[in-house]
Order: sequence, then C-alpha cells, then structure tokens
Amino acid sequence: MSTSWREPLPPLDPNEKLDIGALLDGLEHYRPRRRGWTWRTPVPEQRIGEFTYHETSEPLMRSVSLPAAHYFGDIDPQPECVITTEIASGRPEDDVRRMRMAAWHGADHMMVIRTAGQSHIDGLLEGTPEGVGGIAITRKQLRFTRRALDLIEDEVGRPLNFHSYVSGVAGPEMAVLFAEEGVNGAHQDPQYNVLYRNINMYRSFVDAAVAKRIMAVAGILQIDGAHNANATAVKAYKVMPELLVQHAINTAYSEAVGMPAEQIALSTVPPDAAPAPCMRLDLPYAVALRDLFGAYKMRAQQNTRYMDSDTREATVAHVMNLVVSRLTSADIQSTITPDEGRNVPWHHNNIAAVETAKQSLVGMDGLREMVRVDRESPELAARVRELKERAVLFLEAMLADGGYFAGVEDAYFVDSGEYPETHDDGIARESGGGVAADSIVPRAGDYLAPVCHHFGDNHLELLARYLDDPSAAALLAEEGGPGEGGCVCEFMGGCTLCDDAKVPYIDELDPTDNAAARLTQTAELRERGLIKPEVEWTGDGVVVVQMFLPAPADVAEAAALELGRAMNLTDREVIHKRVMHPAEGTFCELKGRLDVAIDPATLVLPEPPDLLEDEEIREFVAEHEVRVVAATVGHDEHSVGMREIIDIKHGGLEKWGFGVTYLGTSVPIEKVLDAAVEHGASVVLISTIITHGEIHRIMMQKLADLAAEKGVRDRLLLISGGTQVTDELARSWGMDAGFGRKTTGLEVATFIVKQLRERGA
Repeated sequence: MSTSWREPLPPLDPNEKLDIGALLDGLEHYRPRRRGWTWRTPVPEQRIGEFTYHETSEPLMRSVSLPAAHYFGDIDPQPECVITTEIASGRPEDDVRRMRMAAWHGADHMMVIRTAGQSHIDGLLEGTPEGVGGIAITRKQLRFTRRALDLIEDEVGRPLNFHSYVSGVAGPEMAVLFAEEGVNGAHQDPQYNVLYRNINMYRSFVDAAVAKRIMAVAGILQIDGAHNANATAVKAYKVMPELLVQHAINTAYSEAVGMPAEQIALSTVPPDAAPAPCMRLDLPYAVALRDLFGAYKMRAQQNTRYMDSDTREATVAHVMNLVVSRLTSADIQSTITPDEGRNVPWHHNNIAAVETAKQSLVGMDGLREMVRVDRESPELAARVRELKERAVLFLEAMLADGGYFAGVEDAYFVDSGEYPETHDDGIARESGGGVAADSIVPRAGDYLAPVCHHFGDNHLELLARYLDDPSAAALLAEEGGPGEGGCVCEFMGGCTLCDDAKVPYIDELDPTDNAAARLTQTAELRERGLIKPEVEWTGDGVVVVQMFLPAPADVAEAAALELGRAMNLTDREVIHKRVMHPAEGTFCELKGRLDVAIDPATLVLPEPPDLLEDEEIREFVAEHEVRVVAATVGHDEHSVGMREIIDIKHGGLEKWGFGVTYLGTSVPIEKVLDAAVEHGASVVLISTIITHGEIHRIMMQKLADLAAEKGVRDRLLLISGGTQVTDELARSWGMDAGFGRKTTGLEVATFIVKQLRERGA
C-alpha cells in the first residue's frame, strides 16, 4: 500500500466527545493505515494487581473496568481472544460513538450489521449516505468509520478490527472496496447467498471465488455464515450434522481458491438454550467441531434463535455459551446485545454484551487447567462420534445425489430432522433460478482484470500487444503475480490495490438523507452541550421505564401505556412484559420518547469532597484518642457495608488509628448508646440496609431522641449509613451526617476529624 497523504487529526481527548465534523472533513484525502486482521497479543502468566492470569492479553492504555473492579484496585484484565461488538444504529456518525464506548470496555472487533443486508443489493453503491439500512457498504461510510477507528485505537492502545459483509451479487466489488478502504474482517459464504437470499447458486460460487481471492491478498479475515441454519431451522438443535457439512464446504472451497487456513474463521454457535439441557447438547457439538476443523479459527457466537424480550434471559444464555467457549476454544468471542429480541440494539446494551463476555472469560481464566472436558466419558465420546458420523453420511449422500447444487435442490439443508432423519421442511432452491440467474459469461479473449489480485486468468495477450513485446506475457505468466515476482498492473501504471492514490472517492449524493444533514439537525445539542436521553441516535430522546403492575399481562400492558402517557412520553411501546403470577401481577418495561433537553449550565453539581491527607487524620486521631462505636441496628443482619467503613483491611477507620468497637448486627439502639458511654466514644456509626417500613428513618430518629434523653447528644457525632441513606435525609432525622452507596472510609474519617475540630475536640 502506498503512503499517500492522510488528513491529520489530533489525538482524541478522553474528556471530549468525538468531533464528527472533523472526521468528515477532508475525508477524500484519508487512507487507511493498514490492511488485514490483527489478533490480540497473549501474555502468559500475566501479573495484574494481586492475581496471575493464564489466558489474558496485553492490557489497554485506557479502559472502563468491570463494576466490581474497585474492590481489586480497578484492574481491567483483557481476555486473550478478540471480542466482538455488533452495531446496528444505521447511522455511521452514531456507530463510531458506540464503537468508542465499546473499545473502552474491551471490544476490538467492530461489526456494522442489521436492518437490511448488503446481500439484498444487486450492485455496488458508491454515493449513498449510509449504505442501505445501515450496512457499512459505501466508500464514504467505510472510510469515515476506519478513520474514526484509527483515532480510537490510539486512544485505547489496541488495534481495532472493522468488519462488514462480502455477499450478494456485488461480492467481488465489495471485496475490492474493502481491500481499498482497510476493512479487516468480513463474512463471506456462498451458501448464505444461496440458502437465505436465493441468489443463483452458480453465480454465488463464482463470485465467492473472486471475492475470497481478493480477501486473501488483503489479509481480510473471513467468517462464514453456517450459523444462520441455527436461526432458521424449525428445530435448530437438530441441524448440528448439517452445520459441520456447511463449514466443511466453505473451508474447502476457500482454500481451493487461494485463501490460507489462518484467514478462515468458522462462525460456531451453540444450537440451543435452556430450558433445554443445553450444556449436555452443545458441548459435544463444540468438541466435534474443533476436532474436525482445528486448522481454522473459531468465532464463537451466542444463539439468537431463542432470544425474546427478556434481557436477563439473554444474558444468562450468553454466559452459558461462554462456558462452552472456555471449555473448548474461541479465537473470537462474538457478542449479541441482550436487547436484540426487542429492539434494534442500543448503546448501553452493546456495552452490556461486551462486559458479559469480558467478565465471564476473565472469571473463567485457566478453567481448563482445573476442569477438563472428559473425552473418555461414554456419553460425550459417543455423541461426538455420532455427530461426525451423521455429518459424513450427509456428505456422502449429497455427493451420491449429484453434489452440493443437487442437494440444495433436494432441500437437504436447514431440515429440522437430525440427518439421516428428515422432515422435508428444508430450504430448496433451483440451480437455474434465483437472483442473477444466467448472468455468468465467459471472459473475453482480451480480458484484463480490474485489479491485479483478481481471481482467474488475466488474458495477457492484450498486454503483449500493448507493449509490442511478445515476451511480456510469458514473463508475467511465469512470475505469477504479486508476492511472487511482480504485478500485472505494473504494465498499466498500477491498480487500486497496489497504489491507493488511484482509489476514487465519491461523496454523498442524497442531499437530505446523509450524515452532514443529520448533524445540522442536532447542532444545538452539540454546540450548547445539551443533555438529552438517547439509546440509538444522537438526541433520540428514548427512555425505558420499569414498573411492576398488580394486574394480568394484558391489563398491565394497557395500564403501562397509559402511565407512559401520564409521564408525557410519546411513541410509547411495551417492549417487555413478564408475568410474575397470573393473578398477582406483571413486570413491564415501557419504551417512550422524552422530548426534553437539559442545559448543564443550569445544573447545581455537588462539590467534590475535600478529603484530608492520611497523615493529618492519623495525627489528629492519635492526639485525641478518638473512639468509635459502630453497629448494624434494628433487625438488620447485614455487616458488609459497615465492615468496609471500619476494618483496616478495607481501608476503614482502623487504618488511621481510630479505636473502633463493633457491636455486630441487629443491635438495639439502647445498647449502642450504652456502649458509647461505656467506651468513652465520641462517634456513633449505625448502618441500616433493610428499609421496609422506613426502618432506617425510625432507627435514626430513635438514636437522636434517645441520645438527647440520656443527655449525651452534644458530645456524640451521630452518623448513619446505608443504601437508602442520603446526607440530607439523615440530617432531617436527627443525624450529624448520612452516607450512602460507595462511601469510603476516607470520606467518613475526614468528616469525623473536621467535625471534632469544629467542636474544639
């Protein structure tokens, strides 16, 4: 690739939003910095914080760690396999924002998909604003996205792979476009075209030969589409033998046309989900797949067949699929957003899926060193062998009946019977029919491929005549093309794959439906920094409200819509409902649009706490021998929160030398005050997690009243904590302070020292 001039952009500021206008400006000059797929760099026996990891990769320079990471020093170990996020906003200017968020959470494979497939398109689109329905297929969209990813990968410190689709009857053209614009991975499987898009099977395989060859030269990782049988068959868990056959056909064909094995990835999906006994069914299939196709990469993906509107269920299914990945292998761990069963995926659910993968994979780090798949188990061994035998029988029968094309005509594929059982409900296609039938023509005698890596023969007689040098054709044929001695295109001044200065650039043609036009519609939000809810597009105003309604499902849904009306939500829709009990009630999630924007200049933000230095606290405590009595009060048996505030191992008050007497849980208020007097304490800490019947308020008021009654209120600092406690409420109920969620020992220690100083202690 040439090093033609690139439009320089400054590095991203982590505290500033992406400048979409700057990314669009000068795009005609931008060229991708590299071609080809990039894998993570594994780091065996990597020490991160207090732990040694066995299956992690190089850390990120900038990232957002998992929620529980603050208990472990905010570490953020990264699994050794690539993690995918599948983005479907349909607007590239919002796609790249979501990609940035996903990259910070650990994704490095950015797939732009959904709403309409590139395989529906009968030609190469150059000038449309966003492809068709969101697929990244136009030059401007690809270039804009790749340019943004260059900046994002510098921000997080890891290469990011960009992915789209090489399919439809424009597959070869797409492959060239992707090679020109630095796309790193793509789906390419001629069987997908045949079975699911009814593209003529001969045309599909001819196009695939061309496309795969170009992808191979450009280093683009190929992912197949066999997993679609899982989502299509009436009984997806019956198609496992067929899936093995589909993988075999595509891998063999890919290698036959020149794609190296290391660039081929199988899209492997566990075919079922609970309440089926999915682990017992899925694990043998995963083992058989890796036995047969160990020479190739494995791209493990969650099954979307069984996704409904319940994000909890989807997340549990995802985790169970991740267990299969850890027990076998995965080079790429794809993620499906948990809201896919009810929406076009949303920003925060993309992140949720990425974090589910990261959390599960890191949590199961080194699992195979302790828990191995028992290959000697009679049940597992028999099932693995059975799946392989069924796949071989499938292949043999298909060959006996005339081969793949004849098998498709006979509806071999996506039949809901487990072969050799058939239910005659498979997909049948006519070999002479479908989209682009009869469109294959022989190459002319003077054919010259448009790019030098084009699959097939360049008819070099044309070059020989052009050069008036008969030996030129023989020389070129002898040298064999790029990487083996020369490029055909040298004799015509180069092609776009060898000289990117020759790559044409066409801007958007639609004057209204394009990224620039949409930016003008949201200009005020950006310029004034207005805050408006969004889940998919800038300022879309979409919110989700969760509610439990004591009514049957149909009544609850109607009631939820009316409640949404009362909340001034427009475009109301119940996107999920779950019966808790047919008579007692239904849980609903209501989606609506809130047309309100908040000006941050009008917000009153709390001042950050002015925390004291460790030594200052330690000196004061030692000088005044500060003693604290602490207890979880009422009938509350929770102690974890209080322990984090007082125990030295959690960075609690003991760290600075406070004398702490912890009375335990379910302690009566009277006992707390008696202990404070007995131990000469100047501080009382109470915790209330249980808040039924406002017990937290009752306990605080009782403590304040009893302290006053006993005549000790003025000499005690009364401090309360708990998940439902705020400082404002605690003070209104007689406390000197209240601390809520995520309070640290340093915050409490600082408050105590400052208050005691003010009181002249």
